[in-house]
Amino acid sequence: MFFEFALIGTTASGKTSLANALAKQFKAVILSLDSLCVYKEINIASAKTPRQTLKELDYFGIDLLSVNEHFNVNLFIKEYKKAKKFAQTKNTPLIITGGTSFYLKTMMEGLSAKVEEKKSSLTNDEIYVLMQKIDPKFKSEKNDTYRLRKWFSIYESTGELPSEFLKKTLQKGVIDKLLIYEIVWDKELLKKNIAKRTRLMLENGLIEEAKYLFGNFNPDLKPLNSIGLKECKSFLNKELSLSELENLINIHTAQLAKRQRTFNKKFQSIPLEFDSAFEILSQKLKSLT
Repeated sequence: MFFEFALIGTTASGKTSLANALAKQFKAVILSLDSLCVYKEINIASAKTPRQTLKELDYFGIDLLSVNEHFNVNLFIKEYKKAKKFAQTKNTPLIITGGTSFYLKTMMEGLSAKVEEKKSSLTNDEIYVLMQKIDPKFKSEKNDTYRLRKWFSIYESTGELPSEFLKKTLQKGVIDKLLIYEIVWDKELLKKNIAKRTRLMLENGLIEEAKYLFGNFNPDLKPLNSIGLKECKSFLNKELSLSELENLINIHTAQLAKRQRTFNKKFQSIPLEFDSAFEILSQKLKSLT
């Protein structure tokens, strides 16, 4: 029967392999919650599910665009609707999984009206001071470039307090209720898993993938400055040795995992240890059939 749930967790926590195993056993549909997997040309750096597995399973949210095409959360919401309709037609579970939990949060809480970005010579610190003075209800950290620039653009474009503008224009989310499971790891064990995955990426051709991407697309494109690729850019420019490249990817990935752990606290999720997650979720799905 149709049943949707989300499987979240930090990068390298095993979400995708777990979702794939569940999908194979229960003929479930998978919606990839990953901002890099949407690009056709980024395969190794995104830790994308292997081609053969993608052919065997019903996957959405993969290979939607080229890296020089713009992707935003609205396109992801459309992909979610397609995946849900497909799963409902098949009368089978829908698993929403990946590391870009911002998309999941937006689908649940809704989107406010979009405002064109305004260019500014102001630094993050200057925008933050202005925001605190004019609109202290707007929540943003000092180093959150995206939210600070968003605040500034709304303020400049509308003349309204951005906190009030966002509240006034907020549209209902596309998901009312959702069961969310979070894969949790001991931090030191996760670091070891990150190192193992980085080594595997390098062995599978990460540097060659980066060389192709930087040779055929504008190197300043946002997806090409993601973890794994931006370090390879420095390596290809002879700014890093191979060992320094590997170490830097590990460091940046661990930092990302920390940010993801913090963001995922926004959800009321059910924590699961990776080693027991498959059995627990299998029992849950079996109980629904």
